[in-house]
Amino acid sequence: MSNIPETGRTQRVQIRLIVIQVLVFSLLLTLGGRLWYLQIRNGQEYSDEAKNNHVQQVVQPAARGSILDARGVPLADNETRLVVSASRTDLLKMHDDGKAVLTRLAGVLDMKPKDVLDKVRLCDAKTPQPCWNGSPYQPIPVTDEATTQQALQIRERAEDFPGITAEPTAVRRYAAPGKANTAQVLGYLSPVTDEEITKAQDSDSPYLRSDQVGRSGLERTYDKELRGKAGVTRYEVDNLGRVIGQAKNDEAEAGASVVTSIDARVQAVAEYELNQAMKKARTEFDKNTGKNYKADSGAVVVMEAKTGRVVSMASLPNYDPNAWVGGISGKDYAKLTGKNSNFPLLNRAIQGQAAPGSIFKVISSTAAVNAGYPFDGNYPCPSSYSIGGQTFTNYESQGYGNITIGRALEVSCDTVYYGLSHKEWQKDGGNNPKKHPNDWFYKTAHQFGLGKETGIDLPNEVSGRVPDREWKKNFAKANHDAWCKQGKKDGTYVEKIAYENCLEGDKMRAGDSVNYSIGQGDTLVTPIQMATIYAAISNGGTLYNPTVGKAIISGDGKSVRRIEPKSHGKLPFTKKTRDEIDEALAGVATRGSAAWRFGGWPQDKIPMHAKTGTAEVYGKQTTSWFATYTKDYSIVMTISQGGTGSGASGPAVRNIYNALYGLDATGKQDLKKALLPTPQKTLPKVQTDGTIDAPKIKPYNPESQKPPTEQTLAAVLGRRD
Repeated sequence: MSNIPETGRTQRVQIRLIVIQVLVFSLLLTLGGRLWYLQIRNGQEYSDEAKNNHVQQVVQPAARGSILDARGVPLADNETRLVVSASRTDLLKMHDDGKAVLTRLAGVLDMKPKDVLDKVRLCDAKTPQPCWNGSPYQPIPVTDEATTQQALQIRERAEDFPGITAEPTAVRRYAAPGKANTAQVLGYLSPVTDEEITKAQDSDSPYLRSDQVGRSGLERTYDKELRGKAGVTRYEVDNLGRVIGQAKNDEAEAGASVVTSIDARVQAVAEYELNQAMKKARTEFDKNTGKNYKADSGAVVVMEAKTGRVVSMASLPNYDPNAWVGGISGKDYAKLTGKNSNFPLLNRAIQGQAAPGSIFKVISSTAAVNAGYPFDGNYPCPSSYSIGGQTFTNYESQGYGNITIGRALEVSCDTVYYGLSHKEWQKDGGNNPKKHPNDWFYKTAHQFGLGKETGIDLPNEVSGRVPDREWKKNFAKANHDAWCKQGKKDGTYVEKIAYENCLEGDKMRAGDSVNYSIGQGDTLVTPIQMATIYAAISNGGTLYNPTVGKAIISGDGKSVRRIEPKSHGKLPFTKKTRDEIDEALAGVATRGSAAWRFGGWPQDKIPMHAKTGTAEVYGKQTTSWFATYTKDYSIVMTISQGGTGSGASGPAVRNIYNALYGLDATGKQDLKKALLPTPQKTLPKVQTDGTIDAPKIKPYNPESQKPPTEQTLAAVLGRRD
C-alpha cells in the first residue's frame, strides 16, 4: 500500500493529461499549417506540377496524302529521308543561345555556320529568308538530305549536340513523272504559324505545331483532306517523368489522296512544247522594235470540252517545288521572288492577264448577231477604218471587200468589227450616251464569263477585266488628278492621252469601243477564261467551272468522293449562231489565218477549230494567242512578247494535239500512240495500305511528232496573225 496521499496522485495524473493535450494540439496545429501551406499558399503550383507529371502526350504526325494524276501516277507524295532538326527551345537555354552547337553541326553537315544559324532563326517583317516561319516550339529542320554517316555522328555524340535530332522522317516529294513539273498546279508546303494555329483552334480541323500547310496550288485547296489526322498517345508518368502506364491512344489517320484530271504524259508534252515555242520565238526578229522577241513568259491550258476538267496546265517560267521541302534556302528564295525572277511562283494560266487580241472576236461576233446584224450579211472589210482624225488599220493593212461575219472570223478582219461596234456606239448615244444604253458588246462579254473568276479549284485566280462604262467611271475617278498633272495638249503621245483623259476620261469614246471589239484596249483575260469559252463553244454552249481535282480517296482506300463537273452558265447565243461560229472557226483552221499550221490535219475525222490572236500592248512586244478546240478538247496557249498567234504558239498547239490523238506530221493516226483518244472516266485504285499500282511514264519524244514544214504543206492560206 502506497504512502502517497490520494490528492498528490490526482495532481500528477492531471498534469500528464495536460501535457498530452498540449502535444496533441501542437501536432494538429503543425499538420493544419502544413496543409494550409500545401493547399492554399502553394496549392496552385503543386496542382500544376501534379497535372504536368500525371499525363504526357506524344504526337505522331499523319502521313500527308498523295496528289495523283488521272491514271494514278504520283505527282506529289512522300519519301523517307534522314532529317536533322534543332530544338530552338533547348538552344535558347544555353549561354550562347546554341551558337557553338550549331557551328559544330554545320561542320558535320558540310554546311556554312551562317546558313545553319539562319535556318533556325524566326521569321518576322524584318528578317529575310531563309528563316523559320513555323512555331518556335517545334523542331526546326536544318536539312532533309543528311547521310547515314552524318546522322550516326550526331546520335553517337549526343553530348556535343544537345537539342539536335537526326531521325528518319517522311517528307514531301514532287516526283515530276516523265519530266512533268506541274509546279504551279501542285503548289508547295511550309510550316504552320502560331497565328494559324490560334485561328484554327475551334475549327473541325485544328493544326498541330508539327503540321506543314499548303501555301498554293492543290496543296492549299485540298490541304484539309491531304493533311489527315495526327495520332496522340497519352502516357501516365510520375513526377520524375518515368512512364507508369498508358492512358489513351488515338491512332493517326493518313491523309486522303487527291486524284486529279491532269495526265502526266500530256502535262510533259505541254510543258515541253510551250518551252520550245518560247525558245523559238526568241530567235525571231520583231520589225516593230528592231530586236528579237523576248518571249518572257507563257501559259497553256488543255481542257476536256465536255466537262471542264483540266488535262494539262503549264506556266513558264516555273520552279522546282522540292526547293521548299525542309525549308527553302536564301538563294532559292531570291530566285523565286527577287526583282529579276520574273515571278515563277505565278500560275500564269489563272493569274496572267493580257489583252486577248483576235481570239476575242467570237464574243464580238455573238454580240453583233444579238444586236441584230445577220451572221451571213455583207459587211465592208477595207484595209483601214477612220473615226475623226484617227485611223484604225487591219493587220498588215489588207482588205477583203464585202464579207460575212463568218469570213471576218476566218481571215481575222478587224475593220468589220470596227464598223459594227462603231454603229452600236452611235446607237447608244455616242459621246452623250442614252440613260440605258444597250452596250451589246460589253454585256455579251460578261455573259461569256469575262470580268470574273471561272471558279477553278486553285487559289488566287484573277478576274480579268471588261472595260465597260462602270469600269471607265471608276478608273477615271481614281486617276483623274494624275492625268491632269501629267497631261499636255501638245506633248508626247503619253502626255496627249493623259490630257484627253483629264478632260473626258470617264466617257466611253468611239476609239475605246472599236479597240475593244477586237480584244484590244483595256480588256484583260486569262488563259483559263478563254479555254473555258472555247470549250463551251465546242460542247454547244455550257460554261463549266474548270476543275483539276477529280476525286478524294480516303487514306485506307475505302471511301471515294467524286468531284463532279459544275456549270456556271450558258453562252448567250442560239444553236444557229453557235453552229455558224463553229463552221467559221473550222474555216480558220482549213483556209483562214491558222491554215498554214494545220496542213495535213485529218479534218474529216477530227474537225479542228481555231482562232489566232496577236495583241498589241503599249510599251511591249505583241502577245501571241492561239485558241482551239475539237469535239474532245480545247487548247489555249499564250506567249507574252512572243509575236503572232499562229507564228509563235501555233506549232506547239499542233504538236500537243498530235500527241493527244496519236497523229504524225502527215495526219496519219496510230491509236496505240494516242495519249488520250477519249477523256479518262475511271479512277485509279488505292489499296487499303494507301499504295497505288501506277503505270510508268515514258519521257516525251518530240522527234516522232515534228510538225510539217511550210514546204510540205499543200498551200499556205490566210495571213499569219
